[in-house]
Amino acid sequence: MSNVLSETKTARGGTTALMVALLTACVAFQLNASMLSPALVTMGEELQTDQASIGLSQTWFFTTAALFSLFLPRLSDVVGRKRILVGMMLLTAAGSVIAALAPDITWLFVGRIIQGVSGPTVPLCLIMLRTAVPNPKSYGTMMGVILAVNGGVAGVDSFLGGYLAEHHGFRSIFWFMAVLGVIAALLVARLTRESKPQAGTTMDWVGVFFIVVAVGTALTALNEAAKLVSAFSTGTLVLALVLLAVSAAAFAAFWGTEKRAKQPMVEIVHLRQRSTWAPLLTTVLTMTGIFAVINGIVPAYVQAADPGFGVGPTEMALLILTPYALLGWIFGPISGRLAPVLGYTTVLRIGMIGSLVALGIIVLFGLDSLPLMIAGTALLGIMYAGTANIMLNGLGVVLSPPGNPGFLPGMNAGAFNLGAGLSFLVLPAVLVGTSALGDRGSYFTVVLVGLVITAAAFAASLLIPKPVEAEVKEERPKAVEAEVAP
Repeated sequence: MSNVLSETKTARGGTTALMVALLTACVAFQLNASMLSPALVTMGEELQTDQASIGLSQTWFFTTAALFSLFLPRLSDVVGRKRILVGMMLLTAAGSVIAALAPDITWLFVGRIIQGVSGPTVPLCLIMLRTAVPNPKSYGTMMGVILAVNGGVAGVDSFLGGYLAEHHGFRSIFWFMAVLGVIAALLVARLTRESKPQAGTTMDWVGVFFIVVAVGTALTALNEAAKLVSAFSTGTLVLALVLLAVSAAAFAAFWGTEKRAKQPMVEIVHLRQRSTWAPLLTTVLTMTGIFAVINGIVPAYVQAADPGFGVGPTEMALLILTPYALLGWIFGPISGRLAPVLGYTTVLRIGMIGSLVALGIIVLFGLDSLPLMIAGTALLGIMYAGTANIMLNGLGVVLSPPGNPGFLPGMNAGAFNLGAGLSFLVLPAVLVGTSALGDRGSYFTVVLVGLVITAAAFAASLLIPKPVEAEVKEERPKAVEAEVAP
């Protein structure tokens, strides 16, 4: 009994205390990511700037979040996970204060960029959780809870953001974030224990520089290329191509650096393994196929008078986005609990197949029937947000090499952001490019393309190896067989 307790105890309390601290940190990050969405118009009015500039501040937050995700988990292995997470929460709070006091859009940019340090909060919390909770079933359930929060706080985040912006101005949102960031830092400092498995290792800052440049320029190129969907510009096209070339060169330099480094950020042998590139490929393809469908294409169609259903934005959110987020929030812990029993890859593929069925319902029936559109997006909430997305995040942790546990979660976080960028580049481009088919034909085609890309993601998922150590081994009865002599 004492052994069981020692497995789940933290330095200052049990697993419950640990989960309170980690969940608070995850909520603090999630509010930075989603709470501002309903307040963007108010922000533009109060700062007297256009919506394009406000939108760019959001882009910079997600871009810097992706970049910090690449190396902070690895740095936490070296200097301490608890120390890094506390520092991330305090810096996020500081960025929130700067944004709350921002006299103009420039200072808002500064605040949002600093807030981007919170990017790897979720993978870092999962790593800390796995260290403290070695029991696969317990870890799976708690992982599902944390990742369900990462998908949105059951729609409360967007509602609260809209309420605060409407009644107290957008600055109240940032003050709320700042307070929560400080609370999260205090809870992590008090209720979690320190772990640094790579203490004494030298951080490969040259490798960090090249991978940050590679991913940063790739994400910026995607943002520039997305502008070509609405308005073609030779200058924008040239800039996007130059950025892609820089990204390719930086990644080649990263590869060369890691080959030569005595203590590389990641060993090349790990990059070649299926346990690395297969989950990353699956993540990118899954996000590309689904993310813009649920966050852009379907909401736009439902609100369109022709050929859609002419539903207002508030009603659309209640009918489409809230059930999607709420069901994902509910089913996340369930899929997390099932993962170590049925197998992480098995649950992932169930989620992928269910997502394909959901997209099939949307494309074949939902475009003509609002109830079936609601049913399709609700099923997507269960199978994608509550299952596939949970497993993709979880696999990044359980498949990470033992000698470098922070590497794959960080790279996977970058893959999520890359896939989201590709989704909002590829799918809107298909929508515009098929305008000759008529509005309904365009929407049919774009969801069908999303379905095909998701099918490719399912095929890629078949290459992901089983994380045997994170799963419960089957207890097989010993067969008593009489040996018959020849």
